Amino acid sequence: MSGNVFGKLFRVTTFGESHGVACGVVIDGCPAGLDVDVSDIQKELDRRKPGQSSITTARKEEDEAKILSGVFDGKTTGTPIAIVVYNEGHESKDYDKLKDVFRPGTADFSYFSKYGFRDYRGGGRASGRETLGRVAAGAVAKMILARKGVSVIAHTKEVYGIKADAFDEYEIEKNPVRCADAKAAVLMEKKIADVSKSGDSVGGVVEIIVRNPLSGLGEPVFDKLDADLAGGLMSIGAVKGVEVGDGFGVSALLGSFCNDEMYVGGGELRHRTNHAGGIIGGISNGEDIVLRIAVKPTPSISKEQCTLDVSLDEKKIKIEGRHDPCICPRIVPVAEAMVALVLVDQMLRGKVARVDEL
Repeated sequence: MSGNVFGKLFRVTTFGESHGVACGVVIDGCPAGLDVDVSDIQKELDRRKPGQSSITTARKEEDEAKILSGVFDGKTTGTPIAIVVYNEGHESKDYDKLKDVFRPGTADFSYFSKYGFRDYRGGGRASGRETLGRVAAGAVAKMILARKGVSVIAHTKEVYGIKADAFDEYEIEKNPVRCADAKAAVLMEKKIADVSKSGDSVGGVVEIIVRNPLSGLGEPVFDKLDADLAGGLMSIGAVKGVEVGDGFGVSALLGSFCNDEMYVGGGELRHRTNHAGGIIGGISNGEDIVLRIAVKPTPSISKEQCTLDVSLDEKKIKIEGRHDPCICPRIVPVAEAMVALVLVDQMLRGKVARVDEL
């Protein structure tokens, strides 16, 4: 069973390694007739690419998307869509001295223990560069969602204890942290820069909001919408936790407060509050879907650390190369992509739930 394929009907397979020839994705199950402009895919990749600011990795990559198949005359053909991005700015020599050493906090030992072999150049398949394929596929998924008036917006909500208090959607792309609070963004950027100078890294929290979602998405019992969303988001390498709605906060609430009371608004059933984050019983209820992910600090840091090599001899290492001191700003488009992929997959699956939809 391959762990490189995501989705049931809208299926994506990512491929490539950090320092390999290329990274990319194959999308299978995309309906025919969808208008696709490679520039729309490129916009999403540009949001994810390295070298965007002083608080991201200095690795320079154009990340130019090339569509190899599945699109003709600007429309999807219903056949597999292959998108590739060639790696150009990798410097594998930075990792030569680490080829027999397990870097703390990375998947070096995990991959070695599973396969007995690993691509040590930049983490290989475990590198954040793998997310290129997710973002490209997510761009296509967003095109499908847009036809239904659905949008997916993510932003950095917290960095190393600095929390955003305000939310202005239009501020997100105006600052390098991708924070919706302009004042908090300044503090976050300074904190990241200061920690980076000391050779360390920081983590944070990214929030994802789905505006105008369709109701009725989700499959009982094991393929609940929130379960699929959590699985998709947890599949991102740096993510260590997922919250839906009030998340862990519901443990401190009363049922009378936590329950989202209903009313009629504009002739439709609505909810006065949204503690559930738009999902009840694993199925969307039409309110905004609200999710948050805990993003760990970048494991590759220049501070000296103790570790072991393949012979289990003790070593002290300092990680050289180019790494993000905080992954949150660049994980924002990745999180949006994973949520979009889940929503489109569930939309397609929902078409067989009722005879009047056939």
